[in-house]
Amino acid sequence: MSMRINVAKSAGFCLGVKRALDIAFKTAASGKKVYMLGDIVHNENVVREIEKSGIKKISKLKNTKSGILLIRAHGASYGTFIQAAKLGFTIIDATCPMVKEIHSIVKDMQNKGYKIIVIGDKNHEEVLGISGQLREKALVIDGLNGIPLAKIKKIQKACVVPQSTQNVKKVLEIVDVLKAHIPELKFFNTICKPTRAKQEEIMHMPLENDVIIVIGSKNSANTKRLYEISRSLNKKTWWVNSKDEIKPGWFKDVKRLGITAGASTPEYTINNIVRYIKSL
Repeated sequence: MSMRINVAKSAGFCLGVKRALDIAFKTAASGKKVYMLGDIVHNENVVREIEKSGIKKISKLKNTKSGILLIRAHGASYGTFIQAAKLGFTIIDATCPMVKEIHSIVKDMQNKGYKIIVIGDKNHEEVLGISGQLREKALVIDGLNGIPLAKIKKIQKACVVPQSTQNVKKVLEIVDVLKAHIPELKFFNTICKPTRAKQEEIMHMPLENDVIIVIGSKNSANTKRLYEISRSLNKKTWWVNSKDEIKPGWFKDVKRLGITAGASTPEYTINNIVRYIKSL
């Protein structure tokens, strides 16, 4: 029996990740010392490629006379830029332009007197970078159960932005709750277009295929959300990061297989998995 494999059109790298990697490899090719605070994106294979290019990952900034600091796709706080400049780094900014847009919104709205509320994962680099643009600390909400109603009821006017890779449906549910308690609320839907496209596809694919494979690193927030959405619609959803994690038994009597991948997943990883499944 033949099995049809359907790969999502939106599977794999988004434009922000592609741009960050292009900047990283061009910077590494300069022959200068290049440093980065943490991983450029959440994918082990990509991280290994970056390390091979000569870019060194560091946990904190140190004094340098000729080093380059590469800012990752997730962005960084305003304080990081200031500290790096004082320590002598040349800064090359590979922050995703869509994340940069969120930075502009929150700074502008705080200047207009709005309390900033970020819907996102509290310890995610992107969220820390957004909050790090502000004079006054942002309120971060990570889910419906995490809404601090006592604090919310004291806010008269607020600006709400979601992390760019959040679940669209869950964000709108949180915004509805906030609207019920905050007299003046301005909501900017800063979930990026690639994330929306991926989530729209994964709302249909689990219903049109017998099995779904979601490809991506286990520390990738956007991949996790794709898996959660698919799993809620089709229990035969599996999350893998390489062909070694695939079990042949998943495909017994399967006629249609759907495959998608997170925004940090390289095309070669997707192709390797597709080839492996075809070989079974």
